Amino acid sequence: MQSEVGMTKSLMRASLTTFVLAVALLVGAIGASRAQQAAPYPPVVPGVALQFPRDLGAHPDFRTEWWYITGWLKDEAGVERGFQLTFFRVRTRIGEDNPSRFAPRQLVLAHAAVADPQTGRLRHAERSARAFEGLAGAGAGHTAVRIGDWFLRDETGQGQTYRTRIEAADFAFELDFEAGEPPVKNGRGGYSQKAADPKHASHYYSRPWLAVRGTLALDGGARPVEGHAWLDHEWSSELMPDGARGWDWIGINLHGGGSLMAFRMRDGEARALWTAVTLREGGAEHRDQGPAVVEFRPLRHWRSPRTEVEYPVEWALRLDTPAGARELRLRPLFDDQELDSRASTGAIYWEGAVRLFELREGAETEIGQGYLEMTGYAERLRM
Repeated sequence: MQSEVGMTKSLMRASLTTFVLAVALLVGAIGASRAQQAAPYPPVVPGVALQFPRDLGAHPDFRTEWWYITGWLKDEAGVERGFQLTFFRVRTRIGEDNPSRFAPRQLVLAHAAVADPQTGRLRHAERSARAFEGLAGAGAGHTAVRIGDWFLRDETGQGQTYRTRIEAADFAFELDFEAGEPPVKNGRGGYSQKAADPKHASHYYSRPWLAVRGTLALDGGARPVEGHAWLDHEWSSELMPDGARGWDWIGINLHGGGSLMAFRMRDGEARALWTAVTLREGGAEHRDQGPAVVEFRPLRHWRSPRTEVEYPVEWALRLDTPAGARELRLRPLFDDQELDSRASTGAIYWEGAVRLFELREGAETEIGQGYLEMTGYAERLRM
């Protein structure tokens, strides 16, 4: 059971979340006309070179931004678990001409989860707050995001080592990440298109193969863990393209040391509107984007007992690469990895640990581990 102190903290966090969202909605309703006069969101355009370490930090003029780490951990008993943490920054365009520190010009939200196969469920927690110095915010120039005592920060300012600490009601982790290679720029030099209309794009880079060490606590019992992780950092000013309902995305660390990122933006009939892939393997790189550069085909579905939402949890993927077509299979660590974030971002989606297999001469060989994210299956994603 939670201690009285823990229960008090949980109540305070819940109250803070309710207060922040209420303030944002109230101020938004009252000041909608003033928000229209605020400085516009800058567009994402091709040809803008990403620069590091500058672009490791926040870009507060853009509408939305997130730092997203997923990975696999192994404890001393050899049990494998998935973990995820995401910090979101949102520019509201509310109160930007208001000198008050309480004006909700920027919101910060966070999700954290542990995929625990021993319980067969996803342990999940979330927070949200307006940016406020010393309590919540996202720093520029290097990675430094936090809400209260939850944080993700770059220990060197150069993107070589990161550290995070997350403490929730039934899980906690304190992890260090070490990067072995430079950031991978997705799309064209970090310009990642999301639709045929080039205005629908983000600046997007990945950090595959982060070495992870630290501690994981489940129901109060801490244990040392190590493993591998993947960091995505993305920022944009556009909403989803018209006709899009959601997306399917994978970030996979390949066993040979390479990496695979692929996604498709899909419509309400589960048809691909836009796809993209970044494959790094054996010293070679393959990047492509367009309506059909990667095929996602569902093989098996799972229905959530809580929300009744049905998700495709096993997939066949086909990649056309310069070396030829690749036939791949995705399978989850376990099925129930649904994440209900209606208390913060308002979305219900599936985000979980998966294994990647390659089909060769009729046999399957595991070639990687990573994460799969599927949005828009409950309802059209609104961002």
